[in-house]
Amino acid sequence: MEDKLVTLAIRTFQRAQMIKTVLDENGIETVIHNLNLEHPELAVGVRVRIKESDLPRALKIVEEMESAWEHEPSTGAKFTQKVLIPIDFSDQVTKATDFGFHFADVLAAEVVFLYVYFSPAFTISSNNDISTYSITDSELLRRIITSANAEIDAMTKAIHSRISKGELPNIPFTFEMKEGVPEDQIIDYCKKHNPALVVMGTHGKKISTELIGSVTAEVMEACVSPVFAVPVLMKMQSPNDIKRVAFLTNFDQKDLIAIDRAISLFDSENVEMYFIHASDKNEAWSEVMLSGIKTYFSNHYPALVTNYDLLSATDSPELLNNYMSTHQIDVLAFNARRRNLFLRLFNPGLAYKMVLHSDTPLFVTHV
Repeated sequence: MEDKLVTLAIRTFQRAQMIKTVLDENGIETVIHNLNLEHPELAVGVRVRIKESDLPRALKIVEEMESAWEHEPSTGAKFTQKVLIPIDFSDQVTKATDFGFHFADVLAAEVVFLYVYFSPAFTISSNNDISTYSITDSELLRRIITSANAEIDAMTKAIHSRISKGELPNIPFTFEMKEGVPEDQIIDYCKKHNPALVVMGTHGKKISTELIGSVTAEVMEACVSPVFAVPVLMKMQSPNDIKRVAFLTNFDQKDLIAIDRAISLFDSENVEMYFIHASDKNEAWSEVMLSGIKTYFSNHYPALVTNYDLLSATDSPELLNNYMSTHQIDVLAFNARRRNLFLRLFNPGLAYKMVLHSDTPLFVTHV
């Protein structure tokens, strides 16, 4: 007699994926069915189905998982913060994942992967005597969601495998899908959930021919959360390679808060901090302020190895790139000011310029 499929549970897509992964690892074949095939993004939940003969064992596994989920927030909430990793399923996702999980471990945070898809009206037709082909909006949307679900499933398995091998820290992670414009959805997510950090990939200076610019640059200039940008052509292979961090300061009081965030994030006995100030004018007060910063950090971070430099120009990607190359800087950090859309379009800030003209990772805060 054929072993029919039965519904084990109806859960959110993210929870259903986690259940499926664990059941598959335990040798229980699992199928996920969406309850809203016309508009999957509006589904309240998805159906987790298994063979009827596996039901007793599967129920026990799911009960243990959900018991852990229920008790997780009340046990001192080790993972009370989130690290957001926007993804597009490109080859660059692996690097963003490596750095995102590393920083999530440092911040005691969980990881949230956000995939934003765009579903424009799309019709293909061939008006001839033989046939007419048409792809409706709902069919196109179904294909986009199906493809994304397959990518998420494969990525989930790959991450669990890497965690089991010790290649990634054992951090809880989930996936979310949104329809819309990537930069708008990422910024909106940050406004609602205030993640401790956003880790994003960026094309860097050798692949920056688009007219509108990088999604990462847009997020950096408008996001409420700190952003760590991972260039596709950067030399570093892992977070452990971060040895020298440069912080571009304007001698603002708010910079001290931003610098403290950078020191906490890149906390390591082997990391050196370079504090640099760029100005078009060689003003005497710059030397005085730099001297004050030296005193501040020698008192508050006596074990931190620090270096200080004054540069002769502002907002110059070429000058900063030369400095970073000369001093072998691994990460450039600075505190950016959030600006309105008009200013971002007609007067791009330093974050925007550096994303499009540098292959050095950037850490940008908004204090």
